[in-house]
Amino acid sequence: MDKKLHSALNEQIKNELYSAYLYLSMASWFESVNLEGFAHWMKVQAKEEEKHAMKIFDFLNDRGVKVVLQAIAQPPVDFSSAKEIFEQSLGHEKKVTAMINKLYDLSLDVGDHASRVFLHWFINEQVEEEKSPSKILETLRAIKGEGAALIMLDRELAKREG
Repeated sequence: MDKKLHSALNEQIKNELYSAYLYLSMASWFESVNLEGFAHWMKVQAKEEEKHAMKIFDFLNDRGVKVVLQAIAQPPVDFSSAKEIFEQSLGHEKKVTAMINKLYDLSLDVGDHASRVFLHWFINEQVEEEKSPSKILETLRAIKGEGAALIMLDRELAKREG
């Protein structure tokens, strides 16, 4: 595997694990304000990000290249509202989409067809990764993030399977 692509995929493992940390931090905030359904949704999201990291981890090992784990930055811990959290979540997923697209472009540049095919899954996954927080954010904006509607949304999010 090309060294630059190898390094970039190792970096993406870190990015996926950071995403998991970020969503756990958001879950913690939701727990602190007694929005257990929102917290559950974020915990499921964190597990999904861990799976993404492991998918890349396994791919690198399958290709016979060493995984080099990197330090993960501390995510933010203070938030002002559910709406702010979902704005940040959507913004974060858009950044991840850009990272995946950059990896895909790099795989094309270096002619690594196996990586290109592998990264197709992530490209498709990012459509869903942006759609989910976007829909929740639209609902939060419509209900102005408060009152009985917030509690109803909290109960709905508690049903997310993971």
